[in-house]
Amino acid sequence: MRKDTIVIREIETKDNPKIAKAVRSVLIEMGVPKVGTAYEDVALDCMTETYNEPKKAYFVVERGDEIIGGAGISPLENYEGNVCELQKMYFMPEARGKGLGSEMMSTCLNFAKQAGFDHCYLETLPYMEDARKLYRKVGFKSLEKPMGNTGHYSCTVWMLKDL
Repeated sequence: MRKDTIVIREIETKDNPKIAKAVRSVLIEMGVPKVGTAYEDVALDCMTETYNEPKKAYFVVERGDEIIGGAGISPLENYEGNVCELQKMYFMPEARGKGLGSEMMSTCLNFAKQAGFDHCYLETLPYMEDARKLYRKVGFKSLEKPMGNTGHYSCTVWMLKDL
């Protein structure tokens, strides 16, 4: 796969079933619990509509007609403060190891800054080492407890970055 045939762009309605399938596929591959994680999120099947609100955006990684990854930014739910959350950042195996994670992080964090957020929060799983390495590389720091209430109680690693 040549990197120059891959595009990171905002999600469109036609992408909804493709990104839902990709995210669930990655979650199954990683052995992620189906409850208390993004797997069971209602939003997963209607991502365009979910992120079509102020201060929200979801970006997909497109290769031809395929969606091979994605990530989004949204205000942190159930939290008082100017904090966004990096959400549903997952890549299919064919998208990994090509620098797309760094590109996606840049895209999402630039959007978060332009939207006026002060901090970006994320939740992940302890065994998602590659993801955690990327998050640390771009400046996320570990937290001792969660912020807000995302409903993802199976995610036990919490991180925050100043924007």
